[in-house]
Amino acid sequence: MPTNSPEKSAAALDWPRIETELAARGCATTGVLFTPKECAALAALYDEPGHFRSRVVMQRHGFGQGEYQYFADPLPPLLAGWRGALYERLAPLANAWAAAMGQPADYPADHASYLARCHAAGQLRPTPLLLRYDEGDYNCLHQDLYGDLQFPLQLTVLLSRPGEDFTGGEFVLTEQRPRMQSRAEVVPLAQGEAVIFAVNQRPVAGTRGIYRVTMRHGVSRVRAGRRHTLGIIFHDARGPK
Repeated sequence: MPTNSPEKSAAALDWPRIETELAARGCATTGVLFTPKECAALAALYDEPGHFRSRVVMQRHGFGQGEYQYFADPLPPLLAGWRGALYERLAPLANAWAAAMGQPADYPADHASYLARCHAAGQLRPTPLLLRYDEGDYNCLHQDLYGDLQFPLQLTVLLSRPGEDFTGGEFVLTEQRPRMQSRAEVVPLAQGEAVIFAVNQRPVAGTRGIYRVTMRHGVSRVRAGRRHTLGIIFHDARGPK
């Protein structure tokens, strides 16, 4: 179980494997990031509205069924630490993806500098979120695009115990390939484990060079129990704090 700081724990992840899997499928699991105690503490925040800037009931907007809340600044220290540490590890890959797709490869090395860029563009609202699903709830396929500036990778962390706290509720990714049928990927997670995945598009090496595929993600129907997840998105959203 992780006992080090987010910086040391992030550095200890198997990044060669993660990058290989991201290149092959557009997603990769991390292994356990948070202890059961940390998972329970984060999930318990859902019922403390002072930590959040807004709450969304998904069925009101056609997003699915269930609800989530966006954290307000300042983020909980554990979440803020992991957000910064993971960004630093993912920024070189984000630049490599951008270069491969003919986009500016200018993501800064540290997260504070990237957030300053977001804020200068009017994207001032924090985007990490806590999601709650009960029996029958699900999340439609979607992308988390909150402004003109978008970091190309994000994470979802499972805070509940699969098979004990809930059943069903699988994390699902689809890949829209040019002139081909879409491909689906179901990603099983352990409590405290994250999946890293593409926010929007990713580069794929084909026989005629690099082409882009579009990714979407969602959650299948929860069959029983309650499922909490943590979403870590690295770009902030449009609008005032």
